[in-house]
Amino acid sequence: DSMGVKAALPRYELYFYNVVLCLAMLWAASWIYEVSSSNANRRTFKSSIKPGWYYIGRKMDMADVEWSMWFSTFWAHILFALSGHVIFAKICSLLAPQYRSLVYMVYGILAVFTSMGWTYVTLILSHCVLLYSISLVKLRWMCFSTGLMTLATFKMEPFVSWQEAFVTGGFDLRHILFYGGCGFTIMRCMSFALENCERKDGNYSFLELLKYNFYLPFFYFGPIMTFDKFYVQVHRKEREMWNISLQALLNLGAIVMVDVLFHFMYILTIPTDMKLLKHLSDWALVGLAYWNLVYDWVKAAVMFGVINTVSKLDHLDPPKPPKCITMLYVFSETHFDRGINDWLCKYVYNYLGGKHDNVLDELVATLCTFGITSLWLGPGWGVFIWAFLNCFGLNLELWTTKLFSMEPFFSVEMAMSEAMSRRIRAVFNTINFWTIVLYNLLAINSLEFAKLVAKRLLLKGFPLSTMVVLFVTYCLVQLIKETERRQALIDDPDPIPPPEVCPNFWPVLYIYIYA
Repeated sequence: DSMGVKAALPRYELYFYNVVLCLAMLWAASWIYEVSSSNANRRTFKSSIKPGWYYIGRKMDMADVEWSMWFSTFWAHILFALSGHVIFAKICSLLAPQYRSLVYMVYGILAVFTSMGWTYVTLILSHCVLLYSISLVKLRWMCFSTGLMTLATFKMEPFVSWQEAFVTGGFDLRHILFYGGCGFTIMRCMSFALENCERKDGNYSFLELLKYNFYLPFFYFGPIMTFDKFYVQVHRKEREMWNISLQALLNLGAIVMVDVLFHFMYILTIPTDMKLLKHLSDWALVGLAYWNLVYDWVKAAVMFGVINTVSKLDHLDPPKPPKCITMLYVFSETHFDRGINDWLCKYVYNYLGGKHDNVLDELVATLCTFGITSLWLGPGWGVFIWAFLNCFGLNLELWTTKLFSMEPFFSVEMAMSEAMSRRIRAVFNTINFWTIVLYNLLAINSLEFAKLVAKRLLLKGFPLSTMVVLFVTYCLVQLIKETERRQALIDDPDPIPPPEVCPNFWPVLYIYIYA
């Protein structure tokens, strides 16, 4: 949507969109609150609805194991390991800054050894040795095929069980750390190998690969920073200290806010009870679908935010948090892990797709990209359906853009005002928004829940609920476009100052800061 990005709408129209959207969000939230309160003692909720904070006096939704692991069960272990990294890094920066990257590596190896054992470290090193050896041949296809085959060994039996046997002990976190460390190691080694292929004179040393892979903040949970960026940033001189205090406070505030929300809205547990879902109102169901995606983004933003705060202390520029569902309406910007997204764009999507203006090249690029993504997520019917639908959506956007750039559509759009063009485009973007929501519910929730939401939205709720939800979404899309318009004016200011516009109350403050 590059045409008319600076097109302004009347102030009263934007006020109207703000009011409609805020009221709709409150209305949907009230339905979810009512369902949560009336079903807190439901038998099917016992495993995930636990006693909450004493001061709030309500039960709490603890269905997300990953969130509970990070901020309830194992937060002390994670905080201890990251604090040790920061302390040793700062001591080294004061005494021998030229060896800083070496200290990162040594501390990372020791931390992995302490938490997972020497056999696990040996397993990781064996994969590093294999992919480093292949990188010396300097053939991209060989590096890619070896890397993908190695990654597949962590997704298929009997290879998974054989490699899992290298990790012993009863530490509850080991299963998650095993897959996280191994998966991210393969992706980092592939990045190293592909960058080594691009290097014209000589090869990067094996020590550089170890420094890159065993950087502790990124080791188990990501995000992935491609080797070329890491290599430049980890060796540069120290600069003025990043202003990370605000970022750390925002992460802490988001953690508290989510935990409080879980006391009043059981957005994760309710979708697991299909019998209850079938009796919910259309507003409650649509609200659940939307808030599930928003929560998944907040979780990614906070988890990566904690790690990124540590890496910024080391003077790195880590990948930014993903763009929130509240701030996007096109498939080309949809991702939940910007590190993986940057990796795929650099080595697959942009490499094969070129300028992304050729239909056939784009099809090949998207098929390969989502094929690798499916392997990364773990092959399964839910993942395959999700990948196919998102691949189709991405290509459909290109086909639609090409179609509407041809006659007579191009002339018709040129004949109308910029504001009217923006309104018509927003109508199409509204439909696109809900396809993105429904497709991505498959990845973060379940096929049954996505089917139920789609059936209620398109069939049972038609026409009243369908049209009302689409109109509210249209208001959201227009406010996203207004945010983009203001950013465009900042990036490329017009010679004549733009007219005064209404303040955009939505999306909320934390979405602006993270997105």
